[in-house]
Amino acid sequence: MELEKKLNEDMKTAMKAKDSGTLEILRMTISSIRSKAMEVGKDLADADVVAVIKADAKKIKDALESFVTNAREDLAEKARRELEILERYLPAQMSDADLEMHVRAKVQELGVTDAAQAGKVMGVLSKDLKGQADGSRIKAVLDKVLAA
Repeated sequence: MELEKKLNEDMKTAMKAKDSGTLEILRMTISSIRSKAMEVGKDLADADVVAVIKADAKKIKDALESFVTNAREDLAEKARRELEILERYLPAQMSDADLEMHVRAKVQELGVTDAAQAGKVMGVLSKDLKGQADGSRIKAVLDKVLAA
């Protein structure tokens, strides 16, 4: 609930500052949060709000990849700014070194020796690192560790 209040306060601040870029992305995110709240029939807890923000950020990342692939630098730059704004409201991500250390420890703990067993480790790591590292980062580090 606190995170949603912060988003609303920041939206008001962006309105007063006439910051149209920030205002646009905050309105989109608040709209997504309200839609999700109506879908579940209750106010969202902060963890649910974070999940909605992550979903919006993922959509923007996917669009960014498409813009870069299709040489649309103007749209790519806008998407980068939007991502930067949304990331302010997400929990801090685990550093690459800490992530690799955690992955190595879990691989050793589970006795996994080859990539064929990666799914077993991936499931456990996804639960352990929820909110600290996103799945694509975990998978990339896991693949690197198992390839070594």
